[in-house]
Amino acid sequence: MKRFGINPKGTLGISIPTLRRFAREIGRDHDLALRLWKSGFHEARILAQVERWVNDFDSWDVCDQVAALFEQMPFARKKIRQWAASDREFVKRAAFAMIAGVAVHDTAAGDGQYEPFLQLIKRGLTDDRNFVKKAVNWALRGIGKRNRRLNRRAIAVAKEIALMDSSAARWIAADALRELKSPAVRQRFHAARRSTRSTS
Repeated sequence: MKRFGINPKGTLGISIPTLRRFAREIGRDHDLALRLWKSGFHEARILAQVERWVNDFDSWDVCDQVAALFEQMPFARKKIRQWAASDREFVKRAAFAMIAGVAVHDTAAGDGQYEPFLQLIKRGLTDDRNFVKKAVNWALRGIGKRNRRLNRRAIAVAKEIALMDSSAARWIAADALRELKSPAVRQRFHAARRSTRSTS
């Protein structure tokens, strides 16, 4: 551990794969996370820190910056599913901020991996809390700007939710459609296609 620059103080010697298995089995437990963090043990803190941080979010900017770190972690998709169902405003926002980030940064992900995210968006779009609905909108736009196929899919979802009896859903749909159908987005896809043809 010293060789890799990890402080060995308070370390039990539990491997990361084992910790991940523990995390999957335990699921979400805020009280336990706090106790694990306070124990001071290295492995316990790794297990606890994500839930501890997300439950401490109290502003959109902190939420979004930390979500940008979380989206790169192996547990990201599991946490997105968990947090999207949360009643806590910034925990729920974190889920959709992570979806938006993954849509931009995970260049290796296939289009099919975004369908579960679109289903989460459909479930989260009636939440009219400002910071939640803006993040849901951000996630939908992020997916729809990924490529031409996902653009068509996101537009179809936006048109579907525009018909819902929810002011939050209608706002999300209108704002997303404005960007996803914009000349700037269409031009980006056209440029990407032209670039692909020139290099093939």
